[in-house]
Amino acid sequence: MAATVVARGVVAGYGGAAVLDGVDVTVGPGDAIGLLGASGVGKSTLLAVLGGEIPATLGSVAFEGHRVFKPARRDRKMLRARLRTVHQNGLAGLDPTQSVERAVRGALDEARAAGRSTGRDTVSALELFGLPAAFAGRRIGTLSGGERQRLTLAIALAPRPDVVLLDEPLTAVDPQMRLELARLVAAVAADEGIGLLVASHDMALLDALTRSVHVLADGRLVEHGPLRTVLADPKHEATRELATALAVATRSFAPAP
Repeated sequence: MAATVVARGVVAGYGGAAVLDGVDVTVGPGDAIGLLGASGVGKSTLLAVLGGEIPATLGSVAFEGHRVFKPARRDRKMLRARLRTVHQNGLAGLDPTQSVERAVRGALDEARAAGRSTGRDTVSALELFGLPAAFAGRRIGTLSGGERQRLTLAIALAPRPDVVLLDEPLTAVDPQMRLELARLVAAVAADEGIGLLVASHDMALLDALTRSVHVLADGRLVEHGPLRTVLADPKHEATRELATALAVATRSFAPAP
């Protein structure tokens, strides 16, 4: 089977009313898909379900036919190596006293243990996202927010996974550097054939990182297409409301490279 994340009929939430109500979505190598929707509509919930962090109440989520939530023991190494998530807070769960080198080496070693050849070492992984070799000896807790997000991207993409889920991935990066780094992420993903699903409120970021977007509203994906086309000619009421609210943002898109 293809190395894709496949969600079918997903219903999910965090203990209260479900915020996802029958979502179908597929993300595979080479995809570059954005996830657009109003605040609180369930974008982060969907990424958490796809990444196996929380269960679907109903429906199914699988990667290459293997369940992602509480996977079988024999599948855990494979899933850690081939399906990665980048959170807004960056490096959640990592020991702040741990060295950058150890964190990066751990991700590369996980990939190799799962039979994934990366062809990279710690220094080349850091340099991929603009962190100099000297950072290898730093403690994670000493890094700035922007440096942590760069490190998170290096840990996620340098091991050459099949799919990376990104939840507001560059909020801590200086706005002047955000588009440059987004284009770098897009280039690395395209070169390596890595699939991306990106949830973000930043229209310029989605424009740089993705080729198409899904609009999430009322618990479902209600519209799909290239970002500029979707916002310029919205078909669904929720998309029309977003387009109106984001009119200033859409006018400020960076020119296509």
